This record gives sequence, structure tokens and C-alpha cells, in this order.
Amino acid sequence: MKTAGKTKEIIIVEIKTRQVDFSRCDTDMLVIGHFSDSKKPDRICFDLCKLLEGDIGRMIQLGDFKGKEGTSAIFYTNGRIAPNRVLIMGLGEKKKATVDTVRKAAATAANKAVGMKIERLSLALHRAVEPKLDLETAARAIAEGTFLGSYRYDEYVTGTENGRLGALSVEIVEPDEQKRKKLDAGAAIGIVIGRAQSYARTIANRPGNVINPPALAEEAKILARTTPGMTCTIFDEKQMSAKGMGGILAVGSGSKTPPRFIVLKYTGNRSQAQRLPTVGLVGKAITFDSGGISIKPSANMEQMKLDKSGGIAVMATIKAAAELKLPVNIYAIIPSAENMPSGSSCRPGDIVTTLSGKTVEIQNTDAEGRMILCDAIHYAVKEDCDVIVDIATLTGSCMVALGKYMAGLMSNDEVLARQLQKAAEQSGEKVWPMPCTDEYAEEMKSKIADLKNIGSKWGGACTAAAFLRQFAGDKKWAHLDIAGMDVFEKPSDSYTEGSSGFGVRLLTTYLLNFVNRSHK
Repeated sequence: MKTAGKTKEIIIVEIKTRQVDFSRCDTDMLVIGHFSDSKKPDRICFDLCKLLEGDIGRMIQLGDFKGKEGTSAIFYTNGRIAPNRVLIMGLGEKKKATVDTVRKAAATAANKAVGMKIERLSLALHRAVEPKLDLETAARAIAEGTFLGSYRYDEYVTGTENGRLGALSVEIVEPDEQKRKKLDAGAAIGIVIGRAQSYARTIANRPGNVINPPALAEEAKILARTTPGMTCTIFDEKQMSAKGMGGILAVGSGSKTPPRFIVLKYTGNRSQAQRLPTVGLVGKAITFDSGGISIKPSANMEQMKLDKSGGIAVMATIKAAAELKLPVNIYAIIPSAENMPSGSSCRPGDIVTTLSGKTVEIQNTDAEGRMILCDAIHYAVKEDCDVIVDIATLTGSCMVALGKYMAGLMSNDEVLARQLQKAAEQSGEKVWPMPCTDEYAEEMKSKIADLKNIGSKWGGACTAAAFLRQFAGDKKWAHLDIAGMDVFEKPSDSYTEGSSGFGVRLLTTYLLNFVNRSHK
């Protein structure tokens, strides 16, 4: 199959902090915040208002700008202060403000900047939320939001008319040196996470004729080769067959493109590696999902290139962890296949023996994610991971239950579930706990094999998780069903359409918290 040739690079975003007075900040656009329940401008707004001859204050007093979250107004300074423009971002009610309020505001500002072809953007959003949020937390969120909002996927767009600039220079500005140092510490973490999420969005957005299982394996090799502390092992179909990975082999059997089993390993501190805990991250990477013989409807099938989103999120997370030099050992386990119909496809009614030795009756070839994940989860068990978290665009049932507002969270350990919920709250990538108890597992028993790969029409997300639970043994395990969260279907004020990179911020935040707990 002929593949598309890449035509341009994804927009380059550079972020730093700078000590400078706001009115003397030489920039294309200075961004400040305002809460809807503030009757008058805050200190920054007030000082700038005087220099701008009262423009900002009059607008707020007249009610022309109410500060509702997501709204904004631009002022052209006409040389009265150093910034060419001042963008005032609405932050909503101060009592309801969270770290995600700042993240979204930064994303909206960055999105506007790219749309306006602005080269230099200066952000002072931290001042509005101080002291409700500490400066490091605010700066991290600002950096993450900046990458989220500035991202554009246009590698294969050849037209240049009204095109974007190739780079955006961003700075978080603060006149106080001690405050700037705290901002710098937070921004350093946010930059790593933001870049990792952009990396995930790019790889996930690439179509099936560009990213197939062997191509994804090559991408993993490049990642390991360019990242200190990381190694990569790839199992091809012969090696998987020798190991008994029947789940992934069955799913990939219908495609001319063979499956791959990708293992990235990050060793946090080689001299202390044996004493460090090990986290197994497992991600579903179906590079294109037609449904197999149980073929999907044709409408919107092009989005099935995003069925690799869980695996890509895991790759990006281990990338971020390595760049942050986290003192923890991590396995990123990515089973990858194409689910295609052909004369060699697995069939409804087939019985497959998985890596664990458990047999599975395939009743629906479109329930393929759990078939590749069961091999990968058991591989993590065999590698003696202390904790296993899998992430997958697994079931439409999860979208029926939760819509497209949060991911489903299932676990065999209440403490682990709470830890992931905390990471979700901090990262702005929301989850909601759902059950996967014995009642659901009972539905997954087959009359002619140990298990079947689909339950009844009720509680599909829960029965799928209960199926996966059978392969985790006595390890602490959690499952994130991110169906519907993997894509921004329409552009908004904060982001463009396409892959969302969901899970990168959540999992990296979980690892950061994990390290803090483990080393207290």
C-alpha cells in the first residue's frame, strides 16, 4: 500500500519564564485573567487599566465583559504600553476555579494566538488565581494548556494560503524573581507533559496507511533510541506464536500487515533499580479497526484509526516519565494489530488460547480490544509489575453510560482507583468509577471455553472490564475505558479537532504522585 509523504512539521512551541513588569513586556499579546464575580479589575488589570486610559475598567463596569469562563476580549494598546495587545480571559466564578480553569484559559489563549498568527505570547494568568493555586501548580497547568491549544494536525496539508506560522514562542511573565523561580519549576514539568501529549496526538492522528503495527514498532524503537534510560523489545508474529500470545494473533490474522507486541521499559535509576517499584502501563493499539468479520457500519469508520489511542498514550507517558527522570521502573506494553476481514480472519465461534493459558470463545470479532489486552496484561503479571493500569478505547457501552465527558474507571483495588481519580482531578482528564465485580465476570463465562469475548447487551463496559480482570491475577490492576474521550470531534475555543491525547496527563500525573508516595 502506498503511504502519504509527510509535507510539514507540526507547529513548534517553546515555553519559558521571564522576569519583567507586565506593562514593559515586549510581546505580541499579553494574557491576563478576570473572574466573573469580581466587581472590579484585579491588581494587574487595574495597573494596566490606568496605563490604557481606563479602557479595561470601563468595559468591565459597563458589563460588556462579564468574565464568564471561556470568554475573552482583546485590547490594542497603540503604543501606550509595551505589549501590542492585551487579551483578558474570563475565568468564571472565583469560588469554582480549579487548576483546570487555568489550563483551559491558557489553551484558549494559545489557540487564539495560532489563529491570529502571533509569534510571541506572554501569559500572566497565574496572578488571577493566586493564592488559591500555588505558583508551581498554576505554571504547570499553563504550560500543559498552551500545548493543548496551540496544537494543529496538518502534516499532510499542502496548501499554504492563510497557513499558520511554523512556531509559537510563549513565556510566563512575572516581575517578582522569587515567584518566577517557582513558576519555572512548575512550567518545566508542564512542558514535558504538554509535549508528550502533542506527540501522542500526532502519532494517533496518523492514518492506517502511515501507522500500522510494524510502523508503530519502528516509532517505539526511535523513542527508545532517543530517550535515556529506555529500552525497546519487539515481538513479531513468530515470536508471539512461540510465546502463546493467541489473543493478539487472532485479532491480527485477517490483515496482510502482521501484528506486533511492543515493550518499552524505563529504568528509573539503574543503581537502585531492584529497590524501585515497577508500574505496568498497558495500552490497546489497534491501528485500524474495521470490526473484522463482525464488520462495523461504514459511517465514521475513518475515526477507527484512533483505536490505537490507548497504546499511543502509554508510549507518550513513558516518554514523559523518562524525561522527568522519575525514580520508578515502568513497563509500557503495547499490543498492536489491524482488525480486518479476510479469508484468514478469526471467525465468530473460534476458540483461542491466550498467553495465560485461558481459552476464549470469540463470539464477536469487533470485541477485539480485550483479546489483545488479555495477553498484554498477563505479560505485565509475568514481569512482576507491582501495579498494572491498562487504557483502551474499548467499548461503545462506556459512551452510552458516561457520554463524552469522562472515561470509565474499573479496578480490583479501591486504593488504586482513588489514586487514579485524584490524578484525573489534578490533570483535568476526568474519570468515573464503574463496577467490574463477579456478577459481570459471570456473564463472560463460555459453555465451550473458559471465557467468551462478549456478554449481553447490558453493562458492556463493565463486562469487558470483568473479562480483563481475569488476566490480572492478584496484582493491583485498573482499567481505563477511554472510548469517546480519544477524539475532539469538533473544534472549540480551546482546541482543534482530531486526537485528544487523552490519558497522557492523567497517567503522568499518577506516576508523579506514585513516586511521591513511594519515597516518603
